[in-house]
Amino acid sequence: MKVSHLSVVTLDYTVSDESGDVLDSTEGREPLVYLHGAGFLVPGLEKALYDRAVGDSFELNVDAADAYGEYDEDLVQQVPGELFDGMEVAEGDTFVADTDDGHRPVTVVEVAEDFVKVDANHPLAGVNLHFNVTVRDVRAATAEEIAHGHVHGQGGHHHEHEGCCGGHGHDHGDDHECCGGHGHAHKHEDDHECCGGGGCGRH
Repeated sequence: MKVSHLSVVTLDYTVSDESGDVLDSTEGREPLVYLHGAGFLVPGLEKALYDRAVGDSFELNVDAADAYGEYDEDLVQQVPGELFDGMEVAEGDTFVADTDDGHRPVTVVEVAEDFVKVDANHPLAGVNLHFNVTVRDVRAATAEEIAHGHVHGQGGHHHEHEGCCGGHGHDHGDDHECCGGHGHAHKHEDDHECCGGGGCGRH
């Protein structure tokens, strides 16, 4: 069976930046298991996996525009300090803000007396990525998995949230390293990003 829309795919991968620094890898860990076409991978990687078969290995360069997007200065904003509900905040903290566009992870870049400057760009915005990927398994998704939009009970790491692992979003349940607007914010404790297999979604 080849990788197709809404198939369940098991991957081993390593993802690095243009300097060769490894950002995330399954090496020494269980492979990534995800529902293909459900937004868990960055677009460039997802496109490259279509029609791949078990045992296929390949390298891939993905431009920032087809990964986590180009860096957008408009996503750096000053917001009133009261939106943080009295929480202590410091530069580098990551929060999830409730905005008109839904939940958006934001990173604090400056704290002043009456405002907090936040950056809603993904930490890997503007970064070109290099992937080394091996397809370990491909199977048909169950009707329940398709209905729920994520993988059930196959071992490995199941990203049961929108777009992790090189795709969109932050992960709350695995150790694969895959953030304004208005609204209240709450602390985001696991501030790693999914990169290779990230969510880890784009935000």
